[in-house]
Amino acid sequence: MSKRLVQKLFVISALVLLFSGELIAQDINIRVVNKYSREQLAFANICLENVLTKEKQFVTTNENGFVTVQANGRNIIVISYIGFENLIDTITASENLIFELLPSSYQENEFVVTAQYTPVKADQSIYKVKVIDVNQISEKGANNLSELLATELNIRTSQDNSLGSKMSMQGLSGEHIKLLIDGVPVIGRMDGNIDLSQLNLHNVDHIEIVEGPMSVIYGSNALAGAINIITKESKLARFSTAFDTYYESVGVYNFSGIISGKKKNHIYSISAARNFFGGYSETDSVRSKQWNPKRQYTTDAYYIYDLKKMKFKYSASFFHELLQDKGDLQAPYFENAFDQYFTTIRLANKLDFSAKLKSDRFLNILFSYSSFNRAKQTYFTDLTTLEQNLTSYEFDHDTSLFHAYLLRGTFSKSKKESKFNYQLGYDFNIESGGGKRILNQSQNIGDYAAFLSVKYSPSNLLTFQPGLRYAYNTRYEAPLVHSLNIKWQAAQKLLFRASYARGFRAPSLKELYLYFVDVNHNIIGNENLQAEYAYNFSLSAAYKFSKSKHNFGFETSLFNNIIENIITLAAEDATHYSYINVDHFKTHGGQFNFTYQMHPRFTVKTGFSLTGRYNSFTDENPTLADFTYSKDVSANLRYKNVKYKFFISVYYKYNGKLPQFYLSDNGVISEGYISDYHSMDMSFGRRFVKDKLEVSAGVKNLFDNTNIVGIGSSGGVHTDGGGNTPVAWGRTMFFKLAYVFNTY
Repeated sequence: MSKRLVQKLFVISALVLLFSGELIAQDINIRVVNKYSREQLAFANICLENVLTKEKQFVTTNENGFVTVQANGRNIIVISYIGFENLIDTITASENLIFELLPSSYQENEFVVTAQYTPVKADQSIYKVKVIDVNQISEKGANNLSELLATELNIRTSQDNSLGSKMSMQGLSGEHIKLLIDGVPVIGRMDGNIDLSQLNLHNVDHIEIVEGPMSVIYGSNALAGAINIITKESKLARFSTAFDTYYESVGVYNFSGIISGKKKNHIYSISAARNFFGGYSETDSVRSKQWNPKRQYTTDAYYIYDLKKMKFKYSASFFHELLQDKGDLQAPYFENAFDQYFTTIRLANKLDFSAKLKSDRFLNILFSYSSFNRAKQTYFTDLTTLEQNLTSYEFDHDTSLFHAYLLRGTFSKSKKESKFNYQLGYDFNIESGGGKRILNQSQNIGDYAAFLSVKYSPSNLLTFQPGLRYAYNTRYEAPLVHSLNIKWQAAQKLLFRASYARGFRAPSLKELYLYFVDVNHNIIGNENLQAEYAYNFSLSAAYKFSKSKHNFGFETSLFNNIIENIITLAAEDATHYSYINVDHFKTHGGQFNFTYQMHPRFTVKTGFSLTGRYNSFTDENPTLADFTYSKDVSANLRYKNVKYKFFISVYYKYNGKLPQFYLSDNGVISEGYISDYHSMDMSFGRRFVKDKLEVSAGVKNLFDNTNIVGIGSSGGVHTDGGGNTPVAWGRTMFFKLAYVFNTY
């Protein structure tokens, strides 16, 4: 055999061996771990793309962060996991590979959807979005939105004996805050506020809070901002079931369960919850309770048909609450009492269609129907025989029913590399109300709008987003609402955001036409109300940096709200109140936040806020200051032990003195206040059975707050005459047991 022939055979053999390596698939063992803690990351998503053939395969790690794939030659690997930076690398066939994912700081890897063209990370949004994730909800032991928001900075919550829990944000009350569940407005405002205690959290994935007017995107009731509750979707598990039980020493007994699954393109889920509260008063021997007993039932379900570039989703929810307001014993024999029962029924149906038309074109159409039914019945109860009879007085019994229809569609061009993106859409809302306390027993209002938003990025560091909304309101002349948002990445670690926005709010049907009378309320609607017009300016700066496993963040923000014709309650006489317009109202303020994180073990968040509210009585009494101020301080601490799988969390908030004004008996306007107070919650939890079982316990309201003294708030439309404001039902202990089982 010649030397040349031997050389040819050698080259041919080498080429055969080379290409056989490219063609013969080999087993590759892949493990995905946390870079800092070495914790194995279960159910991480992996995409492999062969460099030569361009074939792709998608796999998911198991409970131990491990997966075996078959691949040949060189492949591009992409690994993604919630809460961690995406990893992109090139690999060749090898038996064992370990990939370390870098945790993202401050939950900024959370994708947010509120007011966005397409889902984006929180730190990339042009809006300042605060995210409360499912871990915070669980660790805090929060059962409803009121409990969850009670320790949030720049948010105040309060309690009404009949109407439930309400809130304010940036110094603006609840009627100026758009509350959404998966993008659908929550209806059923009582005295302008949604009862936050009726918004349960048993199937919530996370909550997005956007401060500042969202009127261009969401229309009326969004002057102070928007809070969007995002519910869970089962996207990976073939079958999943979970349940949890909750007990609180004040007399709270809750239970919830969920079943979900996935089969090819079909995804489904159904969940249910029962909440029970036995009532609370500082004097336990009295029959009437300051915090009334109540029982709640909630059911949610959805079905998703998910194609590669198209998705259909139908979801429905049902809520039923029975609240009992038992009266005190009646003289002279103290054998009888008047008892009131309030029944609330909420129903929501939503049909959602989304499609990816091209690589950067997106279509979304949403239709929803919601109803709210609140009924009151009053009984005369004989406590010797326990016999109950309906009273004969007309206003002792009432039923109010409200319906809301929403048709919303958006078409978006969104491409990260493009300098020019946009979104255009329509937003049709119709609301109707009926009942004997509604003028003529039936009223309705419609709002039909089109909006346009443009995002222009002359560079990767600077983005401008102007927006316009044109609306036709069936009862009020709506202005052309406009906004401008700016995001500037001044340096790698320094980010500025600025915004200007105009807002509009039409009076609600209840403010216009509802006649609301009970033991604590005597409110008459005013059909001559004018619409509110608002202007908002805001500015924020964030500086964040990391060193090894240590993350630091500093953030400060300023805001200024101006509202014309703001709607407020005013006394017509000593006992009757009605809604009126006040020419000018302003709030301004700011906050500062600091975050330190030693991932994954230790997180500390502290903040301070100052809010100024304009005094509309200054013209009548020049000795009063133009603005009154209140401050809040918050501090949250969380420790997580990876080895022993337990956590400890502490949530603290100082609610500063809240100024208010009142009209004395001689007609003089004077300044009063609600006293300041401290609140703190602590919890401890541990996971067992391969993280399927979590047991947690803790103390709520460690400083034992109940009623906060108010100076100058004696009597009136919302008080019991004692001048005290209820904030909590005293110090309590809670215990929670949660179990999750998944099949992949």
